[in-house]
Amino acid sequence: MTTLAEILADRTPICGGFQCRIPADWMQGRTSFGGLSSAIALQAALLAEPDLPPLRSAQIAFVGPLAGEVNVTALKLRRGRNAAFLQADITSEAGIGLRASFVFMDDQPSAVDLAAPTVAHRPPPEGTKLWTGPAGFFAANMEFYDPKYPGLAPAELMRWGRMKVHEGLDPFIHAVTMADALPPAPIRLLNPSTPLSSLTWQINLLTPTPATTDGWWLIGAKADHARSGGSSQVMRLWNADGVLIAEGMQSVALFG
Repeated sequence: MTTLAEILADRTPICGGFQCRIPADWMQGRTSFGGLSSAIALQAALLAEPDLPPLRSAQIAFVGPLAGEVNVTALKLRRGRNAAFLQADITSEAGIGLRASFVFMDDQPSAVDLAAPTVAHRPPPEGTKLWTGPAGFFAANMEFYDPKYPGLAPAELMRWGRMKVHEGLDPFIHAVTMADALPPAPIRLLNPSTPLSSLTWQINLLTPTPATTDGWWLIGAKADHARSGGSSQVMRLWNADGVLIAEGMQSVALFG
């Protein structure tokens, strides 16, 4: 098993970025796990511009399959007094596979102070039987716990998850990776063998210091609309104390 930290560290500099390898055990079907490819793009952005403020938002387009050796490049679009905008691309022999825009910004003085309520759910206690993915699939690098929370909508998932090895990661890379760790929520309405594919993803980070305990994150995904081969879902990420750390949306293609 290759850890995320090892993937990010084992990079070769190229003009405008670096080259790295997406291992077979981080794939989901014929392409990289979206959380991994997003983390790789974020790493390139962090290296491209010094002294960046905290990550606030990312808009990611999953353009095509990514596997094996990839080139990752990033450039500054604009850096103003308050915010920095960077773009990152990941390409392979097949062409561009991912394009991301990242926004970095420090806290700003504001008269508005509205915080999402914490949730009462907590990570599984030691000794709880956990689920991990099959060999050769990205989820084999993770552990999950499904407490079967009552009252979930027909196309809604809510599970605890963590990487088996999560030490040594940038906190934003850690959070972004795990925020995409669930399958698309409409999977609950489909035959398990039906292919699905994320098209776009926007994720907003709600704190300049994302952190959790023992690597555990509560991950939620809910689709209220799925029709004609497409769905829209809202996604949320809480830490082990029930504090909302990130939320976003994805457009997902349903091939069946």
